[in-house]
Amino acid sequence: MNTIRRGRLFDHVELKVKDIDVSKKFYRPVIESLGLSISFENGKSFSVDEFFVIESDSPSNTVHLAFQAPHPAAVKMFYDTALQNGGMCNGAPGARNFHTNYYSAYVLDPDGNNIEAVFHDPNSTLPTILSSHI
Repeated sequence: MNTIRRGRLFDHVELKVKDIDVSKKFYRPVIESLGLSISFENGKSFSVDEFFVIESDSPSNTVHLAFQAPHPAAVKMFYDTALQNGGMCNGAPGARNFHTNYYSAYVLDPDGNNIEAVFHDPNSTLPTILSSHI
């Protein structure tokens, strides 16, 4: 079995949205629930480290983004905060069968993007079925 590698795979991710103010109202408390904060913002965009949200007349098709959570309680806080700020449930907090100790929650943001917070136990590994494809 392969161990899960945690670290930066992407330099940055850009999410195009219809209304930056609606998205900021949703994402600011959601990212703060994970101990993060907006590091840059102007009238048409904002960013959190390598995550960029930009207003566009033609938003992209929906995407799935997963934020790392430092512990399972942060997954629950992310989920509750997202629902309180306009998100819709797409999977309540709980264990998933992707690998041992994968604990996550899913919400849809105001543009329909599937946003996840996930906690991986540091000692977990990929199941054989996944490691054969890596």
